[in-house]
Amino acid sequence: MKKILVFAIFFAGVICLNAQTKEELQTQKAEKQAQADAAQKEANALQAKIDALPGWRTGAFGTIGGSLSNFNNWYAQGAPNNSSGNIGFTVNAYANLIEEKFFWRNALTTNLNWVKLDNKDIDTDDENFNPTTDVFNISSLYGRNITKTLAISGLMEYRTTLLDNFNDPGYLDLGFGATWTPIENLIVVIHPLNYNFVFSSGDTVFESSLGAKIVADYTRQIGAINFKSNLSMFQSYKSSDYSNCTWTNSFGYTLWKMIGVGFDFGLRNNKQEALNYALAQTPATATSFDDLDNKLQTYYTIGLSYKF
Repeated sequence: MKKILVFAIFFAGVICLNAQTKEELQTQKAEKQAQADAAQKEANALQAKIDALPGWRTGAFGTIGGSLSNFNNWYAQGAPNNSSGNIGFTVNAYANLIEEKFFWRNALTTNLNWVKLDNKDIDTDDENFNPTTDVFNISSLYGRNITKTLAISGLMEYRTTLLDNFNDPGYLDLGFGATWTPIENLIVVIHPLNYNFVFSSGDTVFESSLGAKIVADYTRQIGAINFKSNLSMFQSYKSSDYSNCTWTNSFGYTLWKMIGVGFDFGLRNNKQEALNYALAQTPATATSFDDLDNKLQTYYTIGLSYKF
């Protein structure tokens, strides 16, 4: 009986000791977490001061997506022997010089994708990777500040395809007007005087014209999230048939170190491109802007992302 009583007292003491130790550890953890949160707030405040200093700001992030497959004697499908693949990537980069009296903002956006489907039982199909999504855009914006949020500015923007029909068509916008920065990271460009040069080979429907240019860009990083949204619009003074609009969006979420997941999508409305495509069909699906079915152009890419 005495031994049982001693054992019970010892067992109760161990439980109390463990409970006390757990409570102490939880208290220490809470104290350390509070210190870490305070240190992070100080670090964020210092980074905000650094970002506000004049000088260059550079950055880039992108998305990589892809899949490869190979089938041999897989009789349940129509082509039992085939290999297929899908590879694509996007890059969003910027280099901005911010000074007290002026700014110079430069941006690059590209989205490239290749696809192949090779039926190994026939020789008439293409076994190579062929380009599908093909987007390239580069811009340079210079401005002299009038107020803290308003500047007189000039813009150069060039967009085309790289993998297929380079510069055919290609669009070069050169314009002059004003840039508004109502909040940090948001840039709104309004240029009532802008010439849209359109480059193409042969006898095509593409035509250059004078018009107004509007660009809105929002690029930001919040913790592990990177995102960029860019809207580029040209309104032709000659005819609305020569106007165009492109809206691209990129999102990246870092999961581990520099690697994460990414999602990109884009929308475009361009009657000249739509009519050029319609005339190239056999038979032609449209002969002029009047009988054109101008459908909205879209794309998206999902895959791994890498923060440069």
